[in-house]
Amino acid sequence: MTALLPRRAVTSGQMRNDLWLAAGMLVAGILSSALGSVSGVYGAEHPPLWWGFVYAVLLTLPLALRRRFPCTVLFVVSATYFVGISLQIPEVYVGNVAIFIAMYTVGAWVADRRRAAIVRVLVIVAMLVWLLVGIFQSAASGDDLPTDGPFSPFAAFAMLQFLVNIAFFGGAYLFGERAHASAVEHAALEERTAELERERELTAAQAVALDRVRIARELHDVVAHHVSAMGVQAGAARTVLDRDPDAARTALAGVESSARSALTDLRQLLETLRTPDSDAPGGSTLRLAALSDLAAHATANGLPTTLSVVGEPVEAPELVQVNLYRIAQEALTNARRHGGPGATADVRIRYEDDAIELEVVNTGRSPISGREGLGLVGMRER
Repeated sequence: MTALLPRRAVTSGQMRNDLWLAAGMLVAGILSSALGSVSGVYGAEHPPLWWGFVYAVLLTLPLALRRRFPCTVLFVVSATYFVGISLQIPEVYVGNVAIFIAMYTVGAWVADRRRAAIVRVLVIVAMLVWLLVGIFQSAASGDDLPTDGPFSPFAAFAMLQFLVNIAFFGGAYLFGERAHASAVEHAALEERTAELERERELTAAQAVALDRVRIARELHDVVAHHVSAMGVQAGAARTVLDRDPDAARTALAGVESSARSALTDLRQLLETLRTPDSDAPGGSTLRLAALSDLAAHATANGLPTTLSVVGEPVEAPELVQVNLYRIAQEALTNARRHGGPGATADVRIRYEDDAIELEVVNTGRSPISGREGLGLVGMRER
């Protein structure tokens, strides 16, 4: 099986360059034919000059389409060259250049590599057979070449012709192969570049999505905690407003305090989000040491909470401390919201050699079944 590589598209600029190449080769072919006729390249016997012009046209104009139809162009140019040399049309230079370009183009532009190889080998074999026939015809006629000496001049001439043609066609073959290999490498590099660009865009989109999730999680934890406490305090104030104004006043003061704390936390969160990492100040103020304040806040807002510390506290990375604090905060918020009247909670932080374990349990009614809230999702993500 032969692998078929994608065919390269011919650009308008390349077609324009090929048109200029064909025009220049045509002018050179006409001049070469005319000067060859005047100088008598093949002696006095040669076709009329207009045959040279026809030969130049058929030899060079197909090169304008060499990238679109490389195999056809090579066959047309080679056949024209065969006929021209056989008829002794006095042009010997432009034809060689045209065949070289056509053969190079087949190697550089044909996507099917087996087809490219077969077409070029057929032309090369035909040329060598034609050369061999010509040499034997010359030997049979006995014209011009002496046969005396230690090494036959005829043999030397034949060997020279073969070596020149092998170098000529071999060069066209190898240059075409190298051009195709370079084009494949360039296409692979472009594909890899495009793939990297797609990966970069995907990574950027994923980073944006992760930032959105992080912001949503932080906002939920900050707002839900304080708003939940404000709801409990406002409900208590409404309940005792008529019979115990002082208690209602105290509860409303708690609502005000929770609102101020919520605004402070939101401001700090927004400042953190708007500050580049390199310019960030000392870091978060949320530490495991603040769990006692968190337990006291939960107790003050209707959920009696105890804090137990097991083991010797160790210094943990800031991210670990923030996540553990937020998990405890969200767990207590859920217990206060869903535990019902008389619910209590216990927060246990256990320090081990290579781990920190946080456990939050509460009493109260069983959770109401339903869609999982964002708080549980956020705790799981943390």
